[in-house]
Amino acid sequence: MTLDDFRQSLTRNVPPDAMTPALTGLWYQGRGDWHAAHEAAQSDDGPEAAWVHAHLHRVEGDEANAGYWYRRAGRPHCRDPLDAEWEAIAATLLAGA
Repeated sequence: MTLDDFRQSLTRNVPPDAMTPALTGLWYQGRGDWHAAHEAAQSDDGPEAAWVHAHLHRVEGDEANAGYWYRRAGRPHCRDPLDAEWEAIAATLLAGA
């Protein structure tokens, strides 16, 4: 799936099949559903989900909690605009899918 395909899928009511919890979390965040996004990210202990989890806590405004999740993900604490970070995470995860 390309980043454009992923963005276009945001018009659907359900996420595409066979996505990782990290991508599912990003999908829900892309639709503005923080709680569903957080649930998806929390359902996986891997570094990709931790990266999405960090982003979600930035969206929430909880930078300290985001920092914890960036460390769990092995990623630097992002200071980019939220939409730019969302896109960068999505592009990276889709490239690895």
